Amino acid sequence: MTDDYEHFEAVVVGAGPGGAAAAATLAEQGVETLVLERGVDAGSKNVSGGLIYAEESAPYTIDKLFDGFREEAAERPVSDYYIHNLAGEKVKTFDLSDIHHHDTEWCDAVLRRKMDSWLAERVHEKCSETGGGLLTEVRVNGLLREGGEIVGVTCDELDPITADVIIAADGVNSELARDAGLMDYEEPDEYFQGVKAVVDMEPDVINERFDVAPDDGVAHLFSGDIFEGVRGGGFLYTNEESLSIGTVFHLDSLAEKRAEPHELLDALLTHPLLDQWFEGEYHEREYSAKLVPDSKKAAHPSPHQGRLMLVGDAAGQMQAQGPIIKGMNHAVTAGGLAAEAFAEAKTRGDTDVAGELYEKKLVDEGVMAKLRPRRYRLSRTLSESDLVTKVGSSLVDSPVGRAGVKLFDGAIERAFNSPFLLGMIPDTRTSYVTVPRVVGEVLGERVDAENTIEPPNLGDRIGELTYDVDDPHIELLDNSYEASGTAVTACPVSAEGFGGGCYRSETVKRNGSEERVVSLDTQPCVECGTCAIVADTDWDHPPGGKGVEFKDG
Repeated sequence: MTDDYEHFEAVVVGAGPGGAAAAATLAEQGVETLVLERGVDAGSKNVSGGLIYAEESAPYTIDKLFDGFREEAAERPVSDYYIHNLAGEKVKTFDLSDIHHHDTEWCDAVLRRKMDSWLAERVHEKCSETGGGLLTEVRVNGLLREGGEIVGVTCDELDPITADVIIAADGVNSELARDAGLMDYEEPDEYFQGVKAVVDMEPDVINERFDVAPDDGVAHLFSGDIFEGVRGGGFLYTNEESLSIGTVFHLDSLAEKRAEPHELLDALLTHPLLDQWFEGEYHEREYSAKLVPDSKKAAHPSPHQGRLMLVGDAAGQMQAQGPIIKGMNHAVTAGGLAAEAFAEAKTRGDTDVAGELYEKKLVDEGVMAKLRPRRYRLSRTLSESDLVTKVGSSLVDSPVGRAGVKLFDGAIERAFNSPFLLGMIPDTRTSYVTVPRVVGEVLGERVDAENTIEPPNLGDRIGELTYDVDDPHIELLDNSYEASGTAVTACPVSAEGFGGGCYRSETVKRNGSEERVVSLDTQPCVECGTCAIVADTDWDHPPGGKGVEFKDG
């Protein structure tokens, strides 16, 4: 039966940096490659903070695969990197340039719509030379099997397509990874949720207020007590003519605290520290959100099954260890290695071993050691235990701990710049909230400024996004508040008391008693996937070209 379907040597699903790297590498090896992208344009469904790194130790970097990338597809180079430890209006800033430049050839700020669409044009050119190409507005909804073996993909808009290899670069909500049973949405502690605002600012204003050259930029991180005790922090990156400002939190902590993502973002935006850059002026042009896998727990050690290989977020390959935030560069490396593995297997005359070769290359090239540090896995049982966390927080917050912070000021900054120590930092409130708060209280100086900006409300943020609404793509399986109520606060376009988002709670009378229930409206959905984890839902992507369309990403 599959003989009747169109066949390509390789099908790459997703045209982000991981998919682009895989497709370009395959095409350069003469492999007939078809790339399928769900958005109306590559990047229209993608969101990142976003900094893209080129690591000196990486076998593949985006600029080596695509000539002119930095000049044409990126925003600003980012040379300086700081973290601000916040305690109320007191701030202590550490210079993180050492860790930022460790193993770094270069680092650029990017906006995904601009970057991914530029990459897509080059990918289409490269793949067309070998009989393939790139198609947009095509949702790949699952794997095609024959005799129980994966032989291709199925799509909403096209007939099934068979292939000798399928490379899934379809993001953190990968339907192919789920179909293969390689990834799931079961554990909130394996994910972060990121929320971002793109803020207009003229290039010369950026240069002046951030004290950077026209061809340079800076990154600022924020941690401490302004985020309601939720584990995570904030970021600010300078683009060519805008700022990317956002927050990233552990999803389990966000859910536990019943914190609302848009309010946590506003807490950062309105902090007095940011007045030095806003000076009372604020124009937000896009609001967005996404899930981020925590590679320490989610990166799959064997991201393949049969003809299928996973790369990037689809394989959980997002490195977030303290202030080390790297994802797109690992997706590029993984995409290149997956393509390299298939080409090598093809040369051997046995493409069935491509997945095993890919897994081996991830280890041999040191990728897995970065994504899942052994020292973290060995230490987390103790360092993340409730007892150690409680004792550690109490000690840091005690007179003895505060005296130590004051005494070892320089040592603390050096610790923040240590790749070894950051590779084993525990995911606890102590690390993300208590330590930066105490550092800010003991070492910080009060910010003498008044931040007068007023960020848009949630309704206006949703209203500014572009949608092409289709039939509902999420089904609420259990509408009880106990099963799905967390989505009302955790969803970045929902909130308690807000009637215009995806999830709403209400009290209804049934059989003479009152019951709190949840309702769902997918029209304003930003397709982050949060509710797939925190609510009882059947979650899928909208068809190709439907749903939200990000202009910046």
